[in-house]
Amino acid sequence: MTEDMELPERESMEFDVVIVGAGPAGLSAAIRLKQINPDFSVVVLEKGAEVGAHILSGAVVDPIGIDKLLPDWRDDTDHPFKTAVTADHFLFLGPAGSIRLPNAFMPPLMNNHGNYIVSLGNVCRWLAIKAEELGVEIYPGFAATELLYNEAGAVMGVATGDMGIEKDGTPGPNFTRGMELHGKYTLIGEGVRGSLAKQLIARFDLSKDREPQKYGIGLKELWEVKPEHHKPGLVQHSFGWPLDMKTGGGSFLYHLEDNLVAVGFVMHLNYKNPYLFPFEEFQRFKTHPAIAKTFEGGKRISYGARAITEGGYQSVPKLSFPGGALIGCSAGFVNVPRIKGSHNAVLSGMLAADKLADAIAAGRANDEPVAIEAEWRATAIGKDLKRVRNVKPLWSKFGTAIGIALGGIDMWTNQLFGLSLFGTLGHGKTDAASLEPAANHKKIDYPKPDGVLTFDRLSSVFLSNTNHEENEPVHLHVKDMALQKQSELGVYAGPSTRYCPAGVYEWMEKDGEEVYVINAQNCVHCKTCDIKDPNQNINWVPPQGGEGPVYPNM
Repeated sequence: MTEDMELPERESMEFDVVIVGAGPAGLSAAIRLKQINPDFSVVVLEKGAEVGAHILSGAVVDPIGIDKLLPDWRDDTDHPFKTAVTADHFLFLGPAGSIRLPNAFMPPLMNNHGNYIVSLGNVCRWLAIKAEELGVEIYPGFAATELLYNEAGAVMGVATGDMGIEKDGTPGPNFTRGMELHGKYTLIGEGVRGSLAKQLIARFDLSKDREPQKYGIGLKELWEVKPEHHKPGLVQHSFGWPLDMKTGGGSFLYHLEDNLVAVGFVMHLNYKNPYLFPFEEFQRFKTHPAIAKTFEGGKRISYGARAITEGGYQSVPKLSFPGGALIGCSAGFVNVPRIKGSHNAVLSGMLAADKLADAIAAGRANDEPVAIEAEWRATAIGKDLKRVRNVKPLWSKFGTAIGIALGGIDMWTNQLFGLSLFGTLGHGKTDAASLEPAANHKKIDYPKPDGVLTFDRLSSVFLSNTNHEENEPVHLHVKDMALQKQSELGVYAGPSTRYCPAGVYEWMEKDGEEVYVINAQNCVHCKTCDIKDPNQNINWVPPQGGEGPVYPNM
């Protein structure tokens, strides 16, 4: 938008609590607030075209959060928790074979019995219905793009983005001004590496005395398989091939209802080799003999990708800030070895709601709800994350074989004795700083997709139902294009062309010059570029509201 252009004033609306993000955390906070006081005015903004459109997770859900939020949920015939876990398998994959690890070796917290295999998007759609029944206002298709501050510098709400902006930044014929939503308190639950959370963490120094946040890239496909290959309730986790023992990552197969199988691959973003290609590693994984047989005669029906927080206990930023708090994946509550975060997201939303309700009842507004930060480590969230806090740093330091073994021992000592032999380990470098120059590594030759079991990125993006208007400003901002060419391409051999799971970035020759092409219309909002670019030279911001992927049953 041209800065000197005069625009009409934005209209504003007043609420008790403004919530950004209709994920498990945001919806749970909204529901809890209304449970406490039906007269509270609560609004939830969701950048996706519908609730659940941008939600992507494995997902095996521990119902501890839902049990606390909606104790009678099992009496609801329309709930999405249709498939209980019936079997738990752990595999170590070699190039040609696999070894199943005995369940008895696994710490009890790794046991998935009592959990449910679900579409987390459908869980959010169900929670949205519950919230609206209580009187919560939910506005899908509205991306919160700006934080609003009062004269004291405290957050007083958010503004949604203007709609109908042309590619050159000027208002088009369908231009509509965004709205301001003011609240006594604001909760930020926009998910991993959210644009507003980034601003708040920087402005209020919320990461002070914390370890750097760590991330993974998660890629997922949903398949309809032949009935003879379907085992409802089977949860299968694996690690090893196709990654080497120095590169962190893992994979899963979750058998849902109706002959559906979710297959996923998580690669830790602290990898060193710029030639690594997470999407291609995922495709290779499916060709393993222990995996491929599940998909013989099956049909791939959906695809998606998103970043995952992996820093855990020691990387959670300060949650409270003047005027509100971070919740859910905006705070980084994923339990890495369990590959679960939705239960903690629900609990964090409830904790925030309880403390904000107390503050509003006491006549407070726009101050810092310090009780949220002061108490979370003593709750089930803190206990869940503390006992696995060293799994990620041990894996990163010692590699897959030794690191996972040490992590298992550490989880056992935490389980049995409530302590760790290692104390609390640090993470070291950021994921961006972990990447090494291309000169230190060799190119990797990946096989071509067969179109039956393995696929290319563009056909995969098609299945994500991703859409962005072509005549709108690019929402992926390269701060210094000269630096991108000199370093990202010249030093690191263009890793963005590989780490992006949607084929957004290309280096193309034009008139004898290498030109950086950004195919923003392909973006599935995973935010890996914002995390992994070695110079932190790419900034992801929300596009116009409602745009991006539309994930069905993911």
